[in-house]
Amino acid sequence: MLRTPTLIALSLVCLLVQTTLVPYIAIATIVPDLILIWIVYVAIVRGQIPAMTVGFLLGLLFDVFSGGDNMLGLSALAKTVAGFLAGYSYNENKITQFLSGPQFPVLLIIVSLVHNLLYFIIFLQGSDLPWSVGILQFGLPTTLYTVAVSVLPMFAFSRHYRT
Repeated sequence: MLRTPTLIALSLVCLLVQTTLVPYIAIATIVPDLILIWIVYVAIVRGQIPAMTVGFLLGLLFDVFSGGDNMLGLSALAKTVAGFLAGYSYNENKITQFLSGPQFPVLLIIVSLVHNLLYFIIFLQGSDLPWSVGILQFGLPTTLYTVAVSVLPMFAFSRHYRT
C-alpha cells in the first residue's frame, strides 16, 4: 500500500514526466496520458477518494503548467471524474490480480474514453470543430496510445507477482 508522502512524491514525478518528457514521444499531436494511468492505479490501490483527490490536484497543476491554451480547471474536472469512475474498481482483496491481469487496461479504456469525452465536449464549446470529430481525431487515438503505454507496466507487474 502506498503511504501518503510516497503517493504525493510519485504523483509529482508523474506530472513532471507528463509535462516535460512525454511530448517527445508524441505521434503527430497524440500523446499518452501518464497522469490518467497513475489515477487509475491509485484508484485500484487506494480507492475512490484518493483517486479523485489525486486527479483533481494533478489536473489542476497540469492546467497551470501546460500553458494558457487550455481552460484552467478543465483537466482537473475530467481527471476527478476519471478518479471517481475508476474508484469503483477498488477491492482490497484483489489489487494484485487486478493490476496484473487484463482488467487494468480494460478499466483504463473505459475511464480514458469517459475522460476524453467530457474533456472534448467542454473544450470544443464555441469552436467550429464538432465534439464528435474531436473525439475521433484526438480522444480515441489518445485512449489507444495511453492503453498501449499502460500495458508495459502491467506486464512488468504481472511478471513480478506471478513468479
